[in-house]
Amino acid sequence: MSNSPSAKDSATTTATTPARPEDEKLPARLLLVYGLQHILTMYAGAVAPALVVGAAAGLANDPAAMGILVSGALLVAGIATLLQTVGHRRLGAQLPIVVGTSFVPVSAITALAAGQGGENLPIAFGASMAAGVFGLILTPFFGQLIRFFPPIVTGTIITVIGISLMPVAARWIMDGSTTTFNGEQVDAAPMANLGLAGLTLAVILIGSRLFPGIWGRLSILLGLLVGTLVSIPLGMADFSRVGEADIVFNPASVFYFGAPQFQVTAIITMCIIMLVVLTEGASHIIAVGEITGTKIDAKRISAGLRADVSGSIIGPIFSATPTSSFAQNIGLLALTGIRSRYVVATGAAILLALGMFPVLGGVMAAIPTPVLGGAGLVLFGSVASSGVKTLAKVDFTNNLNLILVASSIGVAIIPLAYPTFYAFLPESVELIAHSGIIGAAIVSILLNICFNVIGRPASGTPADIDQADIGTAGPGEAKYTDQAGATYRSSDSDRPEADRTPGR
Repeated sequence: MSNSPSAKDSATTTATTPARPEDEKLPARLLLVYGLQHILTMYAGAVAPALVVGAAAGLANDPAAMGILVSGALLVAGIATLLQTVGHRRLGAQLPIVVGTSFVPVSAITALAAGQGGENLPIAFGASMAAGVFGLILTPFFGQLIRFFPPIVTGTIITVIGISLMPVAARWIMDGSTTTFNGEQVDAAPMANLGLAGLTLAVILIGSRLFPGIWGRLSILLGLLVGTLVSIPLGMADFSRVGEADIVFNPASVFYFGAPQFQVTAIITMCIIMLVVLTEGASHIIAVGEITGTKIDAKRISAGLRADVSGSIIGPIFSATPTSSFAQNIGLLALTGIRSRYVVATGAAILLALGMFPVLGGVMAAIPTPVLGGAGLVLFGSVASSGVKTLAKVDFTNNLNLILVASSIGVAIIPLAYPTFYAFLPESVELIAHSGIIGAAIVSILLNICFNVIGRPASGTPADIDQADIGTAGPGEAKYTDQAGATYRSSDSDRPEADRTPGR
């Protein structure tokens, strides 16, 4: 898995030279090695949403059910990635893009799925499926809608998503423990839980600092492994029920938690989330096009977005949540210089193989929750920091932008600080208002229209995307401003020779 010049030289010297750089075909051994590298990069992020949703649905102590959730996430990620990389000209961008379960909808889904024994998961899956159909309908027109989702909107929303997930990490660390404070029973984290979570976090931080490149990205898996091994002699890990999970995927386990249920308020919530997922996906497609040096136009973006939302439509069949492209793998493309989509397609085959063994999900479910909590601080924090990184590109000399972000985050924090704040509202309205993400999305979109769209002069000459930022593209990265959108919506023939980007 080396990214040294020799590795790249050996790849390029034995490969054919295609018309499009992403069509490069490498020897089978290199396809396997580089494909595995992509999967190792995204594995922790791919299964984490399933663990979060499963815990919220009351399945933390049910390895069989958790195994279904994890294997479903891997299966759907494999299917969606194959569609994205190989696909068809109208379904899939045919680019080296990894698709997996997205963190963006996790907070909303946990609110919908909250309960015991997975009783409310069909509601969450029904909303995901409906939102996927909604996203599919929007894909041909999304180039026109994208102007309402500039960096100030997506950066705010993604920052709020990361903040909203932090209580999940805290609950994992506490693991249901309580103590007496001022005569009342309150939730608290015992010293053993704090120590285990702290150890996991320390291993991740040390690994990220000491290990170069791809190995630094594997520090999350290393932290989970070390934390789990330490927990075993302490009696904090219980693998006795892992055998309850199926060893091999059972076709009868489709719709394992029941047929999807379609509730209007839940669907509205997920449709708003889907707009953010589509915006994120468009930015990633643009970034990958720049890295590979291939032409990206509106039709190709629409095809790629269809592959992104396909996971939301087929996901509920396998008990998986909505999917989107993974930003960390975009950075890996820039790091290795390997641009072949067949490498990522090979990684998709590995995902499918892993998904065929639900027992692996049962093992993941047996990891002590304080260990997951320690890793969650980094995983969820990285989502928030990606939003902050996007906001750093916004011009705040205009005080209205500052007011937009302040108002959106303020509205989002209220239900986090006081979960019963909207209890007097009708139940259907309360479900939507209770989500800080939805509140932040609505406020930021409306204020952006009022402050930055209405009465604003039309954009001038399209601007090229900032090359310096492409290797570190993250969730909600600012590759889709009005000007950048104009760049990929117009063909080379429509632009002056001096404005064209080499390799397009």
